Amino acid sequence: MAAGGGGGAWKVAYADFVTAMMALFMVLWISAQDKKILIATSKYFQNPFSSPMVDHSGIMPFNKDNQQQSSSEGKKDDESAGKEKPTDKDKQIQLSFLNSVAADFYRLLHLDENLDQKPIDVQVTSDGLRLTLFDRAQHPLFEGDSADFTEWGRFVMQSIAWTIDRHHFRVTIDGHTKSGLEMKKEDYGLWELSSDRANAARRALVHYAVEANLIERVTGYADTRPLEGQPPTADANQRITLSLTLTAKNRAAKMAELRGLGSSGRAGDTASTHP
Repeated sequence: MAAGGGGGAWKVAYADFVTAMMALFMVLWISAQDKKILIATSKYFQNPFSSPMVDHSGIMPFNKDNQQQSSSEGKKDDESAGKEKPTDKDKQIQLSFLNSVAADFYRLLHLDENLDQKPIDVQVTSDGLRLTLFDRAQHPLFEGDSADFTEWGRFVMQSIAWTIDRHHFRVTIDGHTKSGLEMKKEDYGLWELSSDRANAARRALVHYAVEANLIERVTGYADTRPLEGQPPTADANQRITLSLTLTAKNRAAKMAELRGLGSSGRAGDTASTHP
């Protein structure tokens, strides 16, 4: 019997071997899974007696509610970080920075910011800059009553694109026209012209340097919004307005950078820039 039976030790050894192989297979399989599945698996074994998870995604079940809750909590944290009340010193640092950018822009285009009939007007706002580009006879932005930029217009757009890309501003673009323009095409009016010019500005910015996702809105207003104090037929109403703003995240990063530099910048050189 001893020679023929051999005992059952080999069965135990074989069972241990199969168990080890299964464990190895499970480890290799889990390590190759998506991060979300790993998180869901970890949570399941941490609390295996919780209610069954629903809304499965992929092979392993994934708790969508937990994901949404974590996402919303992270979003709240970002928003609360961006909504920290700025101090008076922070406001002064931001104002100095924006004035410096505005002054640099005038210098880049070789313009005197004190001229009354500037082809470009740069104003500092509470959250960024407002650039008004005039289509004046002395410095026309466009070729006639079209949406094609002149050589000057292309130079201006290239300079603006460099500024936006450097400081990562978000942009809205508004196109305006004066009243009384006689359009050559019967089915092409002021609405089409103002919209096409605003879109031409968007295309130029993206072409030169600006990331497309930084353009938030492009709008044509035709002759419905003349400049304050100007009659609707005034040439000054032939313009494009670009509003540049910093996101909360980028503003916080910029403020941290400026504090590290001592916030001096060139504030003294930019005192004459429009507040």
